[in-house]
Amino acid sequence: MTVHVLSSGWNRYTFSDLLAEHARFVPSDSKWIKGLLAVPFVLYSQPTGVFETNSVSFTQMSEEAHRRYAEIMRDVEVMLDDHIEHQRDNRSLPSKLKLLVPTIGVFFTRLPLEAAFKYQDRKRFISSRRFVSPSFNDVRLVLNSAQIMAVTTYGTLQLATFDGDVTLYDDGESLVPTSPVIPRMIDLMRKNVKIGIVTAAGYTTADRYYDRLHGLLDAIATSRELTPQQRQNIVIMGGEANYLFEFHAESEHLLRPVPRERWLTAEMAAWSDKSIEALLDVAEAALRDCIKTMALPATLMRKDRAVGIIPTDPSIRIPRESLEETVLVVQKILELSVGGRDFDNKVVPFCAFNGGRDVFVDIGDKSWGVNVCQKWFGGGDDAAPIRGENTLHVGDQFLSAGSNDFKARSVGTTAWIASPAETVELLDELADLMGKKIS
Repeated sequence: MTVHVLSSGWNRYTFSDLLAEHARFVPSDSKWIKGLLAVPFVLYSQPTGVFETNSVSFTQMSEEAHRRYAEIMRDVEVMLDDHIEHQRDNRSLPSKLKLLVPTIGVFFTRLPLEAAFKYQDRKRFISSRRFVSPSFNDVRLVLNSAQIMAVTTYGTLQLATFDGDVTLYDDGESLVPTSPVIPRMIDLMRKNVKIGIVTAAGYTTADRYYDRLHGLLDAIATSRELTPQQRQNIVIMGGEANYLFEFHAESEHLLRPVPRERWLTAEMAAWSDKSIEALLDVAEAALRDCIKTMALPATLMRKDRAVGIIPTDPSIRIPRESLEETVLVVQKILELSVGGRDFDNKVVPFCAFNGGRDVFVDIGDKSWGVNVCQKWFGGGDDAAPIRGENTLHVGDQFLSAGSNDFKARSVGTTAWIASPAETVELLDELADLMGKKIS
């Protein structure tokens, strides 16, 4: 699910936003869905059963817990359906869900939460646990399953976009030929699903992206499963939304840069060079101040569409708390400077985020990057772009300061993963659901 911030000012949310919003602003033990599931856990779990040999008692406990968890998910699903009816009919009165969670907005798809819970319960044995209640990760994975069930059941997946670090490969590593994610992405392309890799890495030349993605690019170039047309169904969007590269089998690095005038949206074309330069100047000054006030072992790096700080020595790991503090300081200073939050200011949209080892401020954000992919594969200016309900963005940055994948919720559905291994599991689940639908 996903939230969308349109130029008209409407907010469009997916259900994973619900989880993320609460994860950001309230203590972890009071997250909304997790809190709902805590009640049947307390009432029906039998921790004393660990000392008993009565297997019937344990079976009854797990069956009753499963029934109650599934009922709660169904109740939330019904509230979501009611909310969707409200938004479809443009009703003036808020839905029950809107009253309970005022920050919720418009949904791209309905979500089969009950079916998704039953699927994850078979994998994770959530109902069988007596000491550990349904966790944040349990809920996150249930929501992921519900979302991919939705994009394959109620519509057709046409575009899948992916973050790079921690999503396709480990942080700071590359997509090597042995990666298990590669054949799964090839399978999506074989099914005519378009692929966009929307990464914060802001390289301006094809060789740098080839270094990071060579395993996938080489596999596409040599694949016997893909037609020449299907090989063109992948683009790399770098620097969040600043550098577009298309696959080109004849190029040395299998990628060819696309001139900005070919892919910039009308809104993006309105961002003046002067305004971009001014925003980056403010961000640079704020970053310099953070280096000084927190004595960070970091040096400044300025690019044409980004500015950030990196460790003075690659072996140094800046504490996460310092990186988070830097993001929040810079973001607040920029908000005051440009007259609005990072995603709705009236000058130039920006994204300040913690990259795990560094902090960067990019022009635009992943919502713009995914939107460019939607328009690129939708057929250009004269054709309708791929719609949000036919788009799935997979990423890991939904919780930390800046959380740049979180911005993609505004233009498509989202799946929140925590490692490349989870991406593989997600793609296997997706392939299974697509296969069932096709058959």
